[in-house]
Amino acid sequence: MDVADKWEEYKILDMAGGQKLEKWGKVVLSRPDPQIIWKEKTFPAKWKETNATYHRSKTGGGAWEYKNKIPNQWQIKYRELTFNIKPMGFKHTGLFPEQAVNWDWMMNKIKKSNREIKVLNLFAYTGGATVACLSAGASCTHVDSSKGMVTWAKENVSSSGLENKPVRYIVDDVIKFVNREIRRGNKYDAIIMDPPSYGRGTNGEVWQFENNIYDLVELCMQVLSDDPLFFLINSYTTGISSKVLENILNLTVNKHTVGKVTSGEVGLPMEESKLVLPCGIYGRWECCK
Repeated sequence: MDVADKWEEYKILDMAGGQKLEKWGKVVLSRPDPQIIWKEKTFPAKWKETNATYHRSKTGGGAWEYKNKIPNQWQIKYRELTFNIKPMGFKHTGLFPEQAVNWDWMMNKIKKSNREIKVLNLFAYTGGATVACLSAGASCTHVDSSKGMVTWAKENVSSSGLENKPVRYIVDDVIKFVNREIRRGNKYDAIIMDPPSYGRGTNGEVWQFENNIYDLVELCMQVLSDDPLFFLINSYTTGISSKVLENILNLTVNKHTVGKVTSGEVGLPMEESKLVLPCGIYGRWECCK
């Protein structure tokens, strides 16, 4: 497992009873996590520091309970990157801190390439990977079907001082956009995708991970350059093994250009503990030059 243990402004303080106690800068949040099936709190006193708790409803959804007033929005930094945090519906904050392991990997690949790298970031959300790639010197095309998420990504890019870097923001269905890029003849040296388990595009297009991921990766082969740097698939879909992503990359990208294919889990460490929270899986193809 790749553990995101380089954070200074984000920490898991404790985990128990289906909840993780997290410190985002100076704000302490308690949020649900299905992986936390144990009941014992390691540090019971730390839960008294909680500023807000997200409670799931038995009928679906849920709501935040605020113990005391917190900002509507605040910032945290990872290395030289700055992200805007906002408590949202369905427990989210606009950032998945475990993705820092992928940011580091991508930034390292881009910096070591010593050439111009064009990145395509699909299902790009609030732009964690976009910010990371821009900071490493790449150009980036950021694609997401939610206008609100793309606006948030712009805020993150600006907050990181990268607003003058070469970036395109596209609000569109990912598959429709890739098909247009194929017709235009546009190519990318690196492709990132973080598909949802289930979702709908701007015009109601249905996305289901198990049914659509292989076809999308195959489609993306037509916009991958002749000298690609990397291809990253990230997933939070329950029941899908990281080995499945590795198999897909071997059947597609590695036939396009032979390189190194790896897969694994990403996780977050708990402070002052040996416990690690599993947070998702990845599959990576990378150039071996």
